[in-house]
Amino acid sequence: MNMKNFCVILAGGKGRRLWPSSRDKYPKQFIDFFGTGRTQLQSTVDRFQKFIPTGNVYVCTNQEFAALVREQLPELPERNILVEPVNRNTAPSVAWATMRILSAEPEASIIIAPSDQCVVNEELFRQNMETSLGYVSQNNVLVAMGVKPTRPEPGYGYIQLGDPSSKPDVYRVKSFTEKPEREFAQMFMESGEFCWNTGIFLANARFLIRSFELVLPEVLRNLKNEKPSYTYEEELEYVAKNYPSYPNLSLDYTILERCSDVYVMKCNFGWADLGTWHAIYEFMQKGDHANVIVDSKVLLDESHNNIIKLPKGRLGVISGLDGYIVAEEGNVLLICKKSDSSALVKKYASEVGMKYGEEYT
Repeated sequence: MNMKNFCVILAGGKGRRLWPSSRDKYPKQFIDFFGTGRTQLQSTVDRFQKFIPTGNVYVCTNQEFAALVREQLPELPERNILVEPVNRNTAPSVAWATMRILSAEPEASIIIAPSDQCVVNEELFRQNMETSLGYVSQNNVLVAMGVKPTRPEPGYGYIQLGDPSSKPDVYRVKSFTEKPEREFAQMFMESGEFCWNTGIFLANARFLIRSFELVLPEVLRNLKNEKPSYTYEEELEYVAKNYPSYPNLSLDYTILERCSDVYVMKCNFGWADLGTWHAIYEFMQKGDHANVIVDSKVLLDESHNNIIKLPKGRLGVISGLDGYIVAEEGNVLLICKKSDSSALVKKYASEVGMKYGEEYT
């Protein structure tokens, strides 16, 4: 393994589009959604540990989930878990992780990845990542990993391919479009010029930190100016005091949309974002009458095109249902039309929380 390759996994999200299975205090990245014996976070770390040294895997989260991360990833050193003192979206946490990695390895190349994705061909995934790591180690660019769209999915981001680079399957990014209307998603897919944005990005650490410096205020980098040889404890103390001064910005907005040297690699490892019920339905293998049953006991009659997820020990008998989500977890049962449901499910979770209390969200 190349000791100069690192990975930063983002594990601080609430996951409300997958409610009620994903809860505010126990969101999707920390649950064994498919009954494999490993949570989504653990599966993500397993995937990267095949080609990234364990000591080079970092996880960004917040105070609410720090104990869950430590419980599920006991193999990670304490300093590899970065716990935000206040929630500030993905850009500040990745900037902090990049600073910590850069102080340990000035020649580092970094993969930034969500903690809740499905990958079909893990060997091809490894090959694509290692190829891209090699590219960013030699070039001051940001590379987004893209996959060919298989349907007009409005819940994903789309990357338009521009001019090809000197590297096969790597293109300069022409444009980004986040969650387009379905008719535009259809046009993007049919044009052949667009990839889905997997949310996985790579860059060398020096280029990445310079990109952050163009956008983010001088909050954390002042630490090195004040104390060039600061200790781990001094870093934590400084972050606790100064981190709240960071703006609440996403990585996409901060780097992808503002950096001039952004490329996309066309990949074919089979991918799905586990953020929505509809996306999981489209990704998974269909059973009889195009139903998807996720680790559940169900008896179906004259029911089609549904996705069903029930707790252990529950049996569902469903008759005459077509195109629905049926999801139960704890004290909540959700029955909702499946089509373009991501915004609706998030809305329902918020409304339930306001009307009945946080115990239901």
